[in-house]
Amino acid sequence: MSVLSGTPATSDSTTRTVLITGTSSGIGLAAAIAAARAGWRTVATLRDTGRADALRKAAAEAGVELDLRQLDVVDESSVAAAVAGVIADYGRLDAVVNNAGAGHVGTLELETVADVREVMEVNFFGVLNVSKAALPHLRATGGRLITVTSVGGVIGQPFNEAYCAAKFAVEGYMESLAPVAGAVGVSVSVIEPGAVATEFVNNIGLDIEGRIAGAGPYADALRNYLDRTVGQFLNGAQTPAGAAEAVMEALTADRPAFRLQTSDWARGFTGTKLADQDGSAVLGMTGAWVA
Repeated sequence: MSVLSGTPATSDSTTRTVLITGTSSGIGLAAAIAAARAGWRTVATLRDTGRADALRKAAAEAGVELDLRQLDVVDESSVAAAVAGVIADYGRLDAVVNNAGAGHVGTLELETVADVREVMEVNFFGVLNVSKAALPHLRATGGRLITVTSVGGVIGQPFNEAYCAAKFAVEGYMESLAPVAGAVGVSVSVIEPGAVATEFVNNIGLDIEGRIAGAGPYADALRNYLDRTVGQFLNGAQTPAGAAEAVMEALTADRPAFRLQTSDWARGFTGTKLADQDGSAVLGMTGAWVA
């Protein structure tokens, strides 16, 4: 256990405890700070605790206490150890925020099926690993299972087949789980951000010109897509703190919605799909991104 800022973490068994994955930057970091400010005992987890500098700085600036722990969502033993440690130290787990994930840009003809499996492992099976380990403890507290998905979990987007497939899978799984979990007292919600000004794009490690040069017949479509998407992230992205407000709504509302978008733009974008029974509106929209 590593405590960031403030006094040492209390073992008071009445304090609500939330575990958040992927807190090194972006929405996860902002949600951890917001939860701690709201009085939650906040266990902020990272795959690589050596990347906690931004989290340490944010906690110090906010004057809040975070409990920093290592957790790799694709490693079941790491997940089990982290959850067991929280229960051993605090005696309860009231909420989990599945935020850890990884971006991916590619298309089927230009990548391997193994590449797609890797994206699914992080973005889908990683969520299941954490959720499965946490559910018995969330049942005990009448807790909340919250998962950050994406507008890409509602609308498939060009050159994001694998990423959107993983996010679609998460949304379908959680939508199916919600009434089952609800029957035993656990609330399930998904959070759908659009473009957020985080390290997400940088973390993809995308060599734009190199990727376009190797795209063969898809080169023009890929360039058009990347020009549009990078511009959106640079010029129209929401702040991580703004996106984290939806996480906090799911965490604190008396009866949180199952699906929460993080901005008016995200609500309008996902609304296109939810009102599009034959698919023509969505494909007309996304087709223009690569034309």
